[in-house]
Amino acid sequence: MNDISHSDELSAHVDGPGRGNDSAVAGHWLLARLGKRVLRPGGVELTRKLLCDAQLADADVVEFAPGLGRTATEIIGHRPRSYRGVDADPGAVRAVQPIVAGYGGVQLADAAQTGLAGASADVVVGEAMLTMQGEKAKDAIVAEAVRLLKPGGRYAIHELALSPDDLSDSVKTDVRQALARSIKVNARPLTTAEWRHRLAQHGLVVDRVQTAPMALLQPRRLLVDEGVLGTLRFVRNLLTRPGARRRVWAMRSTFGQYRDHLLAVAVVAHKPTHG
Repeated sequence: MNDISHSDELSAHVDGPGRGNDSAVAGHWLLARLGKRVLRPGGVELTRKLLCDAQLADADVVEFAPGLGRTATEIIGHRPRSYRGVDADPGAVRAVQPIVAGYGGVQLADAAQTGLAGASADVVVGEAMLTMQGEKAKDAIVAEAVRLLKPGGRYAIHELALSPDDLSDSVKTDVRQALARSIKVNARPLTTAEWRHRLAQHGLVVDRVQTAPMALLQPRRLLVDEGVLGTLRFVRNLLTRPGARRRVWAMRSTFGQYRDHLLAVAVVAHKPTHG
């Protein structure tokens, strides 16, 4: 995947809240500040598999929380009929707008209350955002996706998952607490079976589930996701920002400690045409 434009708008957005304080900013924004552009748990390869399964060509697509616009770039590459992004961050709205020009736009709204017309989307895409929500918020966002979908429409998600499916509640708590300390976001990943069940509870029929290792900060994944130049930029920034470097090492250590219990999962489910 090619880098998106390094505009002034994007640079301002990437700094995120708490500019200058690498110890306090959420982990995904810290990585973005350091030059990382692919922030999905399964990397660009799982994103591309997800989008292929979602059948985007000539589809009306809604994306929840497009963030830096990397997935939006991929979506536009599939030549949808239209694209509409929904993000609660004004910086994201401004940064992604030029990427999707000619296909639609991006609006400032919450994913649980988009304000978009019901039954207006063939595909709703959401990546690495349900994981960051509590249980009520997860349900509200999935319900909104279902409301937006036309009968037969597809909901495509790419999230962090716990493994195995029969993982004990005590280990789930340990993993979630370790993630919260490391990335400074109250992440609430589910097992693959729980993600499937969550979608089914909202009347969706799961069509396809794919998983990948959670290797966000592994050298091989960095090269695949960011390319050689992007990886060098990321490493250079790490070397020159000791506070950020300590945070990234701590995140990488947490991911490594729980590598047997963390996965990336991509799920495509459809809204039935009747019932």
